[in-house]
Amino acid sequence: MLTDGGAIAIFLIVGIIFGAGGIATSFLIHPRRKNPVKFEPYECGVKTIGSSWVQFKVQYFVYALLFVIFDVETIYLYPWAVKFQSLGMFAFVEMIIFIFILVLGLWYAWKEGALEWS
Repeated sequence: MLTDGGAIAIFLIVGIIFGAGGIATSFLIHPRRKNPVKFEPYECGVKTIGSSWVQFKVQYFVYALLFVIFDVETIYLYPWAVKFQSLGMFAFVEMIIFIFILVLGLWYAWKEGALEWS
């Protein structure tokens, strides 16, 4: 029988071999010819007119990050709601604390002006 350390060592070695094997395989079979089309900024077939650098407002990314954060955190509410009656009072208090942290984060984002569109 393997000890816990032996099992961890085997998993670590197999993981390293698996990762290194993928990198080595891709290095061995990748195409060697240089294609000038591959060095163009877009490969859609349309030549760019003018500068292809466009500045986006940071506000777009802030909204996107806030949406992803609150969306992922709300996913944790669904399994809790399904098992609500069988979990007991401890899980209820934990979820109240979790929701409080969510509301606190929303309040902080609102206070910092992250939700104002200018």
